[in-house]
Amino acid sequence: MSDRARTLLVAGTASHVGKSTVAAGLCRRLADAGYNVAPFKAQNMSNNARAVPRADGEGFGEVGVSQYVQARAARVRPTTDHNPVLLKPRGDGESQLVIDGEAIANVPATDYYDDWWDRARESVVAAHDRLAADADVVVAEGAGSIAEINLHHRDLANVETGRIADADVILVADVERGGVFAAIVGTLALLPDDLREQVAGVVITKFRGDRSLLADGVETVEARTGVPVLAVLPYDDPGLPAEDSLALPARGERGVTGDDGVDAERTVTVAVPRLPHLSNATDLEPLAATPGVRVVYTPLGADLAAVGPGGRPADAAVIPGTKNTVDDLLAAREADLGRQLRAVEGPVIGLCGGYQFLGERIEGAAVEGTGEQQRVSGLGLLPVVTRFSAEKRVEPATWRLDGAGPLAGAEGRVEGYEIHAGETRATGAVETPFAAPDGRTGATLGATREAVLGTYLHGLFANRAVREAFVDRLYAERGRERPATETGGDAPSSYDRAAALVDRIDLGVVGLGDA
Repeated sequence: MSDRARTLLVAGTASHVGKSTVAAGLCRRLADAGYNVAPFKAQNMSNNARAVPRADGEGFGEVGVSQYVQARAARVRPTTDHNPVLLKPRGDGESQLVIDGEAIANVPATDYYDDWWDRARESVVAAHDRLAADADVVVAEGAGSIAEINLHHRDLANVETGRIADADVILVADVERGGVFAAIVGTLALLPDDLREQVAGVVITKFRGDRSLLADGVETVEARTGVPVLAVLPYDDPGLPAEDSLALPARGERGVTGDDGVDAERTVTVAVPRLPHLSNATDLEPLAATPGVRVVYTPLGADLAAVGPGGRPADAAVIPGTKNTVDDLLAAREADLGRQLRAVEGPVIGLCGGYQFLGERIEGAAVEGTGEQQRVSGLGLLPVVTRFSAEKRVEPATWRLDGAGPLAGAEGRVEGYEIHAGETRATGAVETPFAAPDGRTGATLGATREAVLGTYLHGLFANRAVREAFVDRLYAERGRERPATETGGDAPSSYDRAAALVDRIDLGVVGLGDA
């Protein structure tokens, strides 16, 4: 191909229409066809992040989970160039700004556009240029709707990417939410003229039923806009990690994932308090995908003694990560979460910020607007203390595990990643099940006492040995029969399932008909 890669921009009529899945599927499909593929998202907004090598080779940085997934789908090493600008919401209209993998500042939206947008755009241009110089195809994912006319002059992920890359735009529209034809026609009508000329076609997602029922609408849209509908994709979930909190229940609502097809009497329930600034919710997805495991997101203050089927109590609780540890800890204390967790007759596990919650206190917590620091009492389930610092640890992790507490029976190598500020030390007797190659041991990595465990390892349950030991314990403690896990031939990966889903898309219109 040419010296500069062809770029496909997978844009959407709205948020949550399937852009991430389509982009990941195209990455795997094109890679399987022999193309050197690079995923790209100029600007992402997500608290689901991964630690990856920085593009300059100097350590590690953060990217949104979807670009990590898409790089894996493309069979390339994820780097910060795949997502040069990441905004991690902190609440009240403020986000942590991450540029080229490094956390730069906490900024309100207006300050970002006034003070940081030019620097962010420069980073986007440089990252895309580096990717395009080495790849055959760049698969870029847009953000939200490409038709946000109030943002067109500063829309890095959509309009600017389309122009910077001279991209072929594939517009994705979700039929499940209704009004799909109006969304397509309206979006195309609101695009800037130059970008409208770059739209190669439309993909309709999440269709259930007889494809022929859409025929009249498809013909009308094509005649009215002159833009072809490249495919109608059936409703399917390949099992890729969710990018943002739209996949979670609202704070005051309860939501359940997992346990499909398993009799309620044979399930176990893992309660997950829905923190106001919950992050890295993908940590819970491997559990929810395990047959018989119900992951229930509960409002803060909900009675964990009645969240299981038929009003049964939770069999375990997992406190997830948070983008705003102190505010969420204060909210958890106000909701009396400590008492609720002590009443759980099973394991309690805290991940990253959730680990910090479980300790006696947090030191060095900033007081907003004063520059002062204070101590904040924790929930007191583990004898550990965390001290915050300005330095943020961001790196992939491969640790050694000697199972103890809730993970008894699991041992060997575990993999994941660390993204956190602060360091934790023990103030009393705890077991230390983890050790890192850099010599770190003990509460710096995690601590357990009896049925309570805290750790900084994101991705803990993605490790099969950990997940199996944890779930086996839940079933044994409750005296229930665990559903059989399918064995035999290897099931298609989520990446391969996504590629099969988008195989219906006609790429001939963008010169990739051999893929």
